[in-house]
Amino acid sequence: MNNKEFKEEEITLSVLDAIGRKSDISQRHLARELGVALGLANSYLKRCVRKGLIKISDAPANRYLYYLTPKGLSEKGRLTAWYLKNSFSFYREAGESCRNAYVQCKENGWNRIVLCGLSDLAEIAILRSYDSGIDIVALYDPHTEHVRFINNDVYHDLAMLPEHDGYLITDLNATKISYEHLISKVDPAKVIVPDVLRLDKQNSSQSL
Repeated sequence: MNNKEFKEEEITLSVLDAIGRKSDISQRHLARELGVALGLANSYLKRCVRKGLIKISDAPANRYLYYLTPKGLSEKGRLTAWYLKNSFSFYREAGESCRNAYVQCKENGWNRIVLCGLSDLAEIAILRSYDSGIDIVALYDPHTEHVRFINNDVYHDLAMLPEHDGYLITDLNATKISYEHLISKVDPAKVIVPDVLRLDKQNSSQSL
């Protein structure tokens, strides 16, 4: 399973879990809880309805109530088991990948790093930085509304970043797009992509 498929399954599980806990959840609140754009949250809701995982009923004040169908409950159980199995594997691989990336940073003489993309990988990268001698000075993500992430400032403009030596890609949802965007703005030699993302940098560079 590639990163995009993993993320899609993870978001679907989060949608089913959120609705299972609160049937009158608004789409805007759901989007905030999932950490995605409102349009994407709406898209996943519609997908779940089409698959017969969720049913919708009208509520007062032009609102809607969402319920898990028996099929939705079954799918939630399946996805929960899938996530637990795969997330443990992912966390181990991602942790080792971040450690290797920081070794490369040290070999390059870099100590101050910017993480590019808010995600579980960014969280792992921050945790692994504590025992690596690497200082995470900021996160860069032009597609999020967040301004803080695990005690770090989040920037939406490259020009506003504090002083740094290099970049580490941590976008799980659109890795190739984030990488290509970044190397169109900065020296590609300053950008490290963790092995866990399995990005073909050569093909990405040729597509620019």
